[in-house]
This record gives sequence, structure tokens and C-alpha cells, in this order.
Amino acid sequence: MPVARSHLKDLDYSVVQQCMHCGLCLPSCPTYDATRLERNSPRGRIALMRAIADGRLEPSRAFADEMYFCLGCLACMTACPAGVNYAELFEHARAEAEQSGVLRSSRRNLIRRFTLRWLFMDLARLHLAGRALRLYQELGLQTFARLSGLLNLLPKRLRELEAMTPPIQDQFSSGLISPLTRPIGPKKYRVAVLVGCAQDLIFSDVNRDTVEVLARNGCEVVTPPEQHCCGSLHAHNGEWELAQQLARKNLDQFPPEQFDAIITNAGGCGSHLKHYGKLLAGDSACENRARAWDGKVKDIHEWLVQIGLQAPSADQPAQTVTYHESCHLCHGQKVTAQPRQLLKTIPNLVLVELPESSWCCGSAGIYNLIQPQMADALLERKLKHIRSTGAPVVATGNPGCLLQIINGAHRQGWNLRVAHPVTLLAEAYRRDNPAALNPCA
Repeated sequence: MPVARSHLKDLDYSVVQQCMHCGLCLPSCPTYDATRLERNSPRGRIALMRAIADGRLEPSRAFADEMYFCLGCLACMTACPAGVNYAELFEHARAEAEQSGVLRSSRRNLIRRFTLRWLFMDLARLHLAGRALRLYQELGLQTFARLSGLLNLLPKRLRELEAMTPPIQDQFSSGLISPLTRPIGPKKYRVAVLVGCAQDLIFSDVNRDTVEVLARNGCEVVTPPEQHCCGSLHAHNGEWELAQQLARKNLDQFPPEQFDAIITNAGGCGSHLKHYGKLLAGDSACENRARAWDGKVKDIHEWLVQIGLQAPSADQPAQTVTYHESCHLCHGQKVTAQPRQLLKTIPNLVLVELPESSWCCGSAGIYNLIQPQMADALLERKLKHIRSTGAPVVATGNPGCLLQIINGAHRQGWNLRVAHPVTLLAEAYRRDNPAALNPCA
């Protein structure tokens, strides 16, 4: 009878033992900052992981709950002087929790089977769900349900989840972007754009803006209408094999040797996309291509600064903007200066630094769904700092952060604009030459 795999016992032990227990990560950890409990810190969690790797502890419900209480924000990786790869440990620890089955229940199994193993394994299914939700919103059924008090019949948690339902775009990315977009001016590069999952349904306009900005900067842009999930949602929630399946599909759809860069505009997706080599290590058919892929994946801010983006004209309206850093863009990809550089190329834009700009907003993938109390506390902290800047616009480079801050501001009745930096740049370009401007059409 085959022995079930242990993700932590099979992991390279040097990764597990790298933590020196110095505690320099503690002030950077939002959950430890809130509770002051050692088990809620990176150091405490790594001690639990190592105990399992050493065979001194078996996976338990308490262990699994702790791994899912972690945001996975990776701020500890930025703080760590020893270079501990907490991202790798975190993913394998959640996979260990799922492999052990200690969290299984009929309700949880049904939810995971529907979302991770069915809905997000085929974006055609996700689009179908998005169209149904769009119809629910456009027919006024959502407004009726909210104003009539009908939602009061639901349990409190379901009411909270319904309140977080995002507006679905009138068109998905495939309706806004041509499969091939020619550059405006001489062709300098050939790139591919990944449209994402949540980004495609909720912020397809950001994908359009991304393609437009790339075209204005000498890029021929390939954007296939039918794409696949990057697999980050699966890898971060213990579904290692599904994440590997999706990685292989992306390698087939976007052969890295055919592009100068593979562009992502979602911080959380990009952090995962840059590590296909590690995800597919040992796969003789894909490992070398995956390593080549890792070198080609670029965040949109990173790529534009690398190639030297064209500045918009000086005739731009004055605007004041602050910038919230997506955790996985900042701590996972180490892309921190480039978004600010992009914003500063826009004439008459004043960038006000946000206190605790790299502190998590509480979105963290689906964290705000599974840990609402902690997520709300982090959101309140973030909104307080945004208010302190006096900026009417906050820019951020991740769909989860965009939606989290939009929902938080809406609950407070605050008319705050939340936008992706690339959208602000695209708007400035359109003011330069509105007639030339939709290369995506």
C-alpha cells in the first residue's frame, strides 16, 4: 500500500532548519503584532513545521488552524537576516495540513471541491459564474435583496460575504483586448499578458490599460482570449498537484522562448508565477522550461521601468496619490521602487508616502473570507493610514488589495478612488493623444 506523501518531511531539510530563531521577524508579522502569541509568529510556525519534519509532531487540527491563521504576506522574508524561504515553507505546511485530512468536513470538502478543483481549474467555468453574477446585479436582484431585508434571513457570515460581492465588469478581458496588439511606433519587444482570474472578472479594465501602456512603449502584445489560472490560489491553499497541473498548462500556452517577457499585473499572481521552476522541480519534461519561464515573468511596473517607459506629456491635471504595496509584490517579488517610479513619471502627480505602506491590508488571497475578524482589523488600520495622507486616490498593484480597500472605503461612506498604477499611467497617455488610443480594439 503506498505511503502518503509528507510535504514537510520530504522537503529539503536545509530549508526547514534555516531559521535561527532570532526573532527579528516578529515586529513585521501582522498576526503576532495583534496577538503577541509565539505560535502566531513566523518563528513559532516554523518551529511547528520543523517538529513535523523531524517526526516529533504529527499534523493536528491546531497545526492546520495555525497555518491558515497565517496571512502568507511574506513580510517576515523581507525582515529575515538569514534569508529563510518562508514562502516555500508556508505552501508545504498548508499542503501537509490538507494531506493529513485534519480539517476535513462535508461542508469544507464541498466548498474546496467546487472552488479549487472545479471552478478555478477552467476559466470558462469562472466566466460562466461571472456572467450569472453580472446578470444578478444588472437585473436589480442584488439591490432588491439588499433593500428588501431578504438577506436578513441568511446567517450572519453569508450576509457579510454577500456584502463583499464585487461588481462584475460589463466585458471580460477577451472582449476588450485583441489577441494580438501591435505597438504604437516601432516594435521593440514581443510580450505576453496574463489576464488572471479575479482581475479578469472584476478589473478587466486594468488588463486593457496594461496592454495599452505596453503598446505605447514599443511592445507587440499577445493576449490569448482563453487562458488558465496561474495556480497561486491552489498552491497557497495546499493543492500542490493542481497548482502543478496549471503551471504545465501555462507553459504550453506561453512558451517562454517565444517572448521577451511574460507580463503579470497582479502582485499575488506574479509572486507565484516567478517560481514555476521550484514548483515543477523533478519534472523532467517541464523543469528546464519552467526555469526559463521564471526568468521571463515580469511584473508590469518592473518591466516598464526596465525598458525605460515613455513619460506622458506635461499637460496633465494635478492629482495627489498615495501608494499601498501589495504584500506579494513587495515582499514576494521585491518590486518596491518601480511602482513609485512609474507614478512619478506622470506630470503634476504628487506622490504622498503612505505610513506602513507594506503592511498587509487583510486581503491576502482569500484570507478576508476565512479569517474575517483579523482581516477587518488590518483593513481598518490600513484605511486609517490612507486617511492620514489626505490623498483622494490610493494606487495599488493587486486585485485583492484593490477590492479590499474599495469595500472598506465603501463601508465607511468614503469617496476614495482606488486604482492600479498602470491605469493612472494609461489615463495620462490618453490625454496626450485620445484619438490614437485604443490599440486593443
